[in-house]
Amino acid sequence: MNIDVRSVHFDLSEANRAYLDKKLERIAYAKDLVVDLLFSLTKEKQFKCECTVNFRWGTQAHVQEADFDLLAGMDKLMDKLEQKINKEKEKVKEKK
Repeated sequence: MNIDVRSVHFDLSEANRAYLDKKLERIAYAKDLVVDLLFSLTKEKQFKCECTVNFRWGTQAHVQEADFDLLAGMDKLMDKLEQKINKEKEKVKEKK
């Protein structure tokens, strides 16, 4: 699983990157299902957290969340991401 994190209009600190890595452990079970996780964290009036997931079977999913606090936005994004991965996993199981 390749993980790419980009921060736009601000520098992502080591502490925030470590926090994101810790949150990614929640979806460690899906490392054989996911090819790429592409994160884009943008700061404007509030933080906009986006993630594009490329699955092994060619499907792509995009989730996004906005919050005034970066860590809260990452938490919400990870919740949505986990739900999306579980949903895709169930779809593939049903087809087999």
